[in-house]
Amino acid sequence: MKKIITTILLAIPFLFYAQNDTRLYDIINSVSVERIESDITTLTNFGTRHTLSDTVSTTRGIGAARRWIKSEFEKISSECDSCLEVFYQKNLVPKGENERIVKDVWVVNVVAIQRGSKYPNKFIIMSGDIDSRVSDPTNFTSDSPGANDNASGMAGTIEAARVLSNYSFESSIIYVGLSGEEQGLFGGKGLANYAKENNWEILGILNNDMIGNTTGVDGVTSNRDFRIFSEPVPPTETEQERKARRFYVGEVDGISRQLARFVHKTTKEYMPEMNPMMIYRLDRFGRGGHHRPFNDMGFPGIRIMEAHENYTQQHQDIRVENGIAYGDVLEHVNFEYAKKLTAVNAINLASIAWAPPAPENLAIGGIVQASVKFKWQKNPGVKGYKIYWRDTTSPTWDFSRYVGDVDAATLEGIVIDNYFFGVSAVGENGHESMVVFPNQVFRD
Repeated sequence: MKKIITTILLAIPFLFYAQNDTRLYDIINSVSVERIESDITTLTNFGTRHTLSDTVSTTRGIGAARRWIKSEFEKISSECDSCLEVFYQKNLVPKGENERIVKDVWVVNVVAIQRGSKYPNKFIIMSGDIDSRVSDPTNFTSDSPGANDNASGMAGTIEAARVLSNYSFESSIIYVGLSGEEQGLFGGKGLANYAKENNWEILGILNNDMIGNTTGVDGVTSNRDFRIFSEPVPPTETEQERKARRFYVGEVDGISRQLARFVHKTTKEYMPEMNPMMIYRLDRFGRGGHHRPFNDMGFPGIRIMEAHENYTQQHQDIRVENGIAYGDVLEHVNFEYAKKLTAVNAINLASIAWAPPAPENLAIGGIVQASVKFKWQKNPGVKGYKIYWRDTTSPTWDFSRYVGDVDAATLEGIVIDNYFFGVSAVGENGHESMVVFPNQVFRD
């Protein structure tokens, strides 16, 4: 088959293919602050959701909490003609696995899958954590309401399922409550292993851990700022890949970083009042979250969370000390802010699930030339492809050209040394895949 090559002359007018799906505005407007407040309140009323807490009571402990979450997913499914597959995914963690596991415990995740119509084995995931804790991580009996950490993220995940279950998507969406986060990220490890065992193609996980606080210990109050944490490159890269990066770059362009850039771009386009902050870290300094086990297995994953934390309201016994009220209680949660971050998640889940498959085997060339060349493997269901580039010091993709339904293209007048490049796929509906960074180099 004859290869089609497109050359883009930068001085000549070009066709720019832009996404503008008004359904995303409908999704934003459908997120309910009243439902989010109700769900956070319900979760805090279980008293404690510690991973090792009561599993028999109908009103207290993590068992009652996860049964309620499952019932909410099932209720949503019943209202969308059984569009969600709802089940428990669990793993036994033995006593002594680490110092926080003081007895054998089943770590149980609550999973709801909304299957895609074209790519049912491709999954984009939104997660919240079920469990909570107080100052002593082994104390599983004291009250631990965990209103912000992390009833807020769990409530946001349930609300996203309510809203997005009214739509159909090409790829699958998973809404999940993960357990065992405070004891060592065991829920995420269990689901990541389950995904690998079942050959799921994970497009990414949006881990929501604390999305309800607007006033930080630094004295800053903002209901618009939020952070997107992403690691630079996967920990699973080979030594050969690491050595190649020294010469062909890519130190800040791993799959999780591209997911973070996608969320940043979509949010700025559809929710310009929000201020997404790209944080070039796996997580907060010395701390962890439930996207990490997915990253550990080579899946893209990011953490979405508030920008201004208040440490007196995290992992604390409920008390007043030196005039400071400690504890993660309901009155500290800003429900309107949790609604905004839930909407951020919902429009990104939808955008990714509506997008076509990304280009594969993207190769770049143009060494010692006054042009940059690209070749890639096309996928079905794609209207065309879009080349992105940016200054090497820029955190976001700043320039782009739509090049049509081709498998190769050239950007004339651009020197490869001065920019980083990537390519996305554009669907018939205008939605774009995440940008793919070149993983091969060619000379001609």
